[in-house]
Amino acid sequence: MDIFKGRNLLEFSDRFKTDLDCKEYLCEIKWNEGFKCVKCNHGAAQVHKDFSRTCNICGHRESATANTLFHKVRSGIRKAFFICFEMATSTKGLSASYMGVRYGVTEKTARLFMLKVREAMESSGNHPMDGIVHVDEFVIGGAKKGKIGRSYDAKKKKAVTAVQLTEDGKVKRMYAMRIEDFSARSLQYIFINNISRSAEVTTDKWKGYRPIAKAYNITQIESNNGLNFKALHTMTHQIKSWIRTTYSWVSDFNMNRYFNESCFRINRSQGKATIFNNLITKMVSKKKVYQKKLICI
Repeated sequence: MDIFKGRNLLEFSDRFKTDLDCKEYLCEIKWNEGFKCVKCNHGAAQVHKDFSRTCNICGHRESATANTLFHKVRSGIRKAFFICFEMATSTKGLSASYMGVRYGVTEKTARLFMLKVREAMESSGNHPMDGIVHVDEFVIGGAKKGKIGRSYDAKKKKAVTAVQLTEDGKVKRMYAMRIEDFSARSLQYIFINNISRSAEVTTDKWKGYRPIAKAYNITQIESNNGLNFKALHTMTHQIKSWIRTTYSWVSDFNMNRYFNESCFRINRSQGKATIFNNLITKMVSKKKVYQKKLICI
């Protein structure tokens, strides 16, 4: 398979000129290891001009977009590909309103599809962080009088982030997730999902990490107003400023999806040439998602 490499928009538009070009790319990823009918598990099929497959036994016809995150995309596969390209290769995300104007779709259509893309950007959890890892919690929201530090009754969105560092202190990978509060019960999930038991974890002296230290190698030190966690606080500030300047408001329900997008780009900053193909592969491997699961009811 000839995968697309690069971040050049002109080269991208030349490669994917029509919806059929996009469907051909999708079918090569979807059936890379051969066709298998979803109804009867038969492995032989007829190939049609639109790159769909019809099973030779039961006659079930399956399109290249079926049972993927491109399932029933109303705006057209080519527009969906361009939105994926923008979200994967840009240094900062674009708002749904801007994306809608840019590609001639409604703001709601753009928002719902972008939420699907962020679903695909979620970490698989197959490669937990090891080595040197720094963990800290933070809030998203402006300062409020009388609500300092870890105020539980403040209307701020609470989150925790973990950063894997190289030996010379540079950021290698990072993950962030929304939490209900700053208790050990909430903080433990970023350890379970993203951090290896062999990692050398450093946190500040917040008491919520003490129960987790029974299962992980955690060293607690003074934050010193962030001076002892410079790389971590830089990445936290980057996420907070991105959300604050690009989006007018993000709900608690969708906060993790926006974290997925930011961390996806950061973690693949050394492999930008293949980041689009990586994203499309993840979207094909993900099962279809319906609208009611994308919005807060």
